[in-house]
Amino acid sequence: ILNYDIMARFRRRTCIILLLFILFICSIMMALKTLRPDRAGFGDPFGLGLLPELQQRTAVLENKPNSLSRIQGDTVTHVSNFHSSAVNTMKASMPPASKLEEELSSPNYNFHVFYYSWFGNPQFDGKYIHWNHPLLPHWDPKIANNYPKGRHNPPEDIGANFYPELGSYSSKDPSVIEAHMKQMRSASIGVIALSWYPPGMADENGEPTDDLVPVILDFAHKYSLKVTFHIEPYKDRDDRSMYNNVKYIIDKYGGHPAFYRFKTSTGRLLPMFYVYDSYVTIPEIWSNLLTVSGSQTIRNTPYDALFIALLVEERHKHDIQRSGFDGMYTYFATNGFSYGSSHHNWASLKAFCDSNNLMFIPSVGPGYIDTSIRPWNNHNTRNRVNGKYYETAFNAALLVRPEIISITSFNEWHEGTQIEKAVPKRTGQIVYLDYKPHKSNVYLELTQKWSEKYRKEKEQWLM
Repeated sequence: ILNYDIMARFRRRTCIILLLFILFICSIMMALKTLRPDRAGFGDPFGLGLLPELQQRTAVLENKPNSLSRIQGDTVTHVSNFHSSAVNTMKASMPPASKLEEELSSPNYNFHVFYYSWFGNPQFDGKYIHWNHPLLPHWDPKIANNYPKGRHNPPEDIGANFYPELGSYSSKDPSVIEAHMKQMRSASIGVIALSWYPPGMADENGEPTDDLVPVILDFAHKYSLKVTFHIEPYKDRDDRSMYNNVKYIIDKYGGHPAFYRFKTSTGRLLPMFYVYDSYVTIPEIWSNLLTVSGSQTIRNTPYDALFIALLVEERHKHDIQRSGFDGMYTYFATNGFSYGSSHHNWASLKAFCDSNNLMFIPSVGPGYIDTSIRPWNNHNTRNRVNGKYYETAFNAALLVRPEIISITSFNEWHEGTQIEKAVPKRTGQIVYLDYKPHKSNVYLELTQKWSEKYRKEKEQWLM
């Protein structure tokens, strides 16, 4: 009997130890997957709309009419009226500049944040825009049938996994624009990379937003921020339309004090344009615009600028070089999703850029979750780990000593990459994610912390 009791206790102890060991191993694996996931292939892309035609080259584009012909006189009148109204609101609420400078962190013009002005609500727009985002179906009908369809129903049900502190706001609301600028400035961000479509154009779920640019510039200037342009893949984007659109932006906005210019190593002050989904257009088309000998060249003209291409696959670095771009950025906040977004590839990309006189701009993000609009995309979720994921990305970026760091994003709520203030919220069946146990401004504070760290380390690099 004694031997039997001893053996039973031994077996129980062994089982408990084994169970604890398995739990420990699982915890380690989950932590590693969250912070440093293995390199992911492209068999599991985010969605058809997110990485269009990734594995294909586009045919040489035919001559297209100038997209700016869409601009009508009544649009210009509307812009003027809206702008003057917003400016009056801004002036009425504007405290002395010296007081703002005392209260907020100094802007770091080497920290750029991607910003979206495509949101709307009934009060300012007559309807909800983007908050009512549709649920995107999987491209495989068999998989798509397993997930819900339809669209979100704001304000309680929005197309996001987190909920904004400002609610389902309108990007036209001057108080919202000002709140955003103040949040960015508090985070020691210096440059807003504004998502931009040509006048009269928009993404498939939004409406034209170019008329907001003057107001955004004015509020940015109030907070000593600068604005650069993140040019989206609008319809018929090619060398000719890009030339015309760059000319439009510089002619219309280039004289504003908040318009961003980068000082090059040769002392030139040049505008900067991020070009999203640049890989969709073949290098031969880009080189017409971006090389000195190109048929549509913008080089050595009053509209010359720094053009930054999106790198997704490793082979894109050679296409970017051949196209005549001035640098590359990685955009995606999902470590391990693409070659460009994988932190462990940044050192080799930086080395390639250094040896080819290109800028390398890594993009860091606080996490990723887009299951509110792509319910089948759980495998690309990256948990925020209470800010540790964000800090891991910043640390990886600083290791390669970049001239500029970009942040994805200030307010891309659909993909859960926002650093804007979010609040806990529960409505019916929906429980939104939040930043607990931290406060709503935790990601702004982390950005400010790393902005200061970057500044100090950069001083050491230059010594």
